[in-house]
Amino acid sequence: MITGSIVALVTPMIPGSLEVDWDGLKKLVEWHIEQGTDAIVAVGTTGESPTLDVQEHMATIAAIVEDVHGSVPVIAGTGANCTREAIEWTRRAQQAGADACLLVAPYYNKPTQEGLYLHHKTIAEAVDIPQILYNVPGRTACDMLPETVIRLSEVPNIIGIKDATGDLERGRELIDSCPKEFAIYSGDDGTALELILMGGHGDISVTANVAPKLMAEMCRLGLAGDAEAAREINAHLNPVHEVMFVESNPIPVKWAVAEMGLMQQAIRLPLTELSSHHHDSVRTALKQAGLLG
Repeated sequence: MITGSIVALVTPMIPGSLEVDWDGLKKLVEWHIEQGTDAIVAVGTTGESPTLDVQEHMATIAAIVEDVHGSVPVIAGTGANCTREAIEWTRRAQQAGADACLLVAPYYNKPTQEGLYLHHKTIAEAVDIPQILYNVPGRTACDMLPETVIRLSEVPNIIGIKDATGDLERGRELIDSCPKEFAIYSGDDGTALELILMGGHGDISVTANVAPKLMAEMCRLGLAGDAEAAREINAHLNPVHEVMFVESNPIPVKWAVAEMGLMQQAIRLPLTELSSHHHDSVRTALKQAGLLG
């Protein structure tokens, strides 16, 4: 089972051309491995999956797999609101060497709970790779309810869920009702530690892009049951959790990673660079957490 701090990695781009910065990507991957990140999500929402074309999407997954050299698991974002497309992307990610895939609940077309169940079951049966469900109703306008997750947890190669609702009662229901080997990951940095302390397995994190060592240590302590020490780190990082969402993700985190000198500042339309009136608040949070000199 993949556990701990799992970074939802940003995709660095070259200013002007906005092509993927392959050298910058390699440096980010190497930095995360050095800092103790437990696994990497390639081309999730934070990796700007909606603005990469299919060739770039798959090339980015393949590049991260190559750059990791087996040091940590790579989870490829392959979700789509077209079941056939999600199958194709998942199959290609498997061929690229991904260890698992992360599949967002279909967005915009608003399927029923039965549609959600059949969508994910069909993908799992079509491609023999470990698959993680991803429920983020604030973005998809579609909420995968606990009873649907519980049904899907019985599908052999559906191994977990990233729940980004921040609803700890829902998290507790999933932990109590799903098989023990089914991983419950937080997709909400602000509540991730509490979910881990309840029995969750890790955090698929935005904050880990800027604080990988601290997030990895916090998750490690939380998984070990050392609530006091883990909460101390989380309190230290709370201002960072908050400013990562002053505008739509990944706008603030890409600005922050660039501000830390880890990549160039570039983001694709329809996303725009962080509004100038937020610069001071993000910079202050980074400085207070000791992430920026």
